[in-house]
Amino acid sequence: MMQTIHDEIRSWILLNANANDAMFQAKLFPTLPPESIHGIKTPILRKYARELACRPDVVDFLESLPHAWFEEKQLHPFILSEMKDYTLCVERIDYYLSYVDNWATCDQISPRIFRRHTDELLPWIGRWLHSEHEYAVRFGIRMLMEYFLNERFRVAYLHTVASVSRQEYYIKMMQAWYFATALAKQWDSAIGLIEDGKLDLWVHNKTIQKAIESFRITNTQKDYLRTLRRR
Repeated sequence: MMQTIHDEIRSWILLNANANDAMFQAKLFPTLPPESIHGIKTPILRKYARELACRPDVVDFLESLPHAWFEEKQLHPFILSEMKDYTLCVERIDYYLSYVDNWATCDQISPRIFRRHTDELLPWIGRWLHSEHEYAVRFGIRMLMEYFLNERFRVAYLHTVASVSRQEYYIKMMQAWYFATALAKQWDSAIGLIEDGKLDLWVHNKTIQKAIESFRITNTQKDYLRTLRRR
């Protein structure tokens, strides 16, 4: 029987597995079964994903969801990131987000093609922020952080992220990451939300912690942020 691309990928994963790295990675991803992690480093997976992305049968792998192994879950966004067709890429990402079950896979989804289609991306971000899926919401916030805190920045985006009212840990962590980055890039606009207590208490204090740990925040700004901690 002819081997499918999925069979090939699993054989490759087993061939490149590293037990010591798998044990270390299992501690980083508590939401995943340890036996699903094979300990292959990200640069190795990225290189393999570039090879897979050129194959016409890669669609068979992209549609074989859900993936059971962590490395399969990681290969998926790396392959999507190689896509040149924006419409097809964003549609495949939207579909895949409902299957994402860990922060690392979510945070690896970063197609280069998005940089040329930021205006078209905004409606999708709105869709993800209102998704029932935890990692779709996290991804939506990360897209606002990645593409809309520089020349495309609008104060309204700060309020959009602040209005996300979800209790999942990995969503709240991304909100804190977003606002800490906003303080580094758009201090004058972002500090007002901190001063006015517009953020969830946990997100507020985590934002301040992450900002104080940042090299992009001045010592004077850090001293002021310490005075804004809430209880």
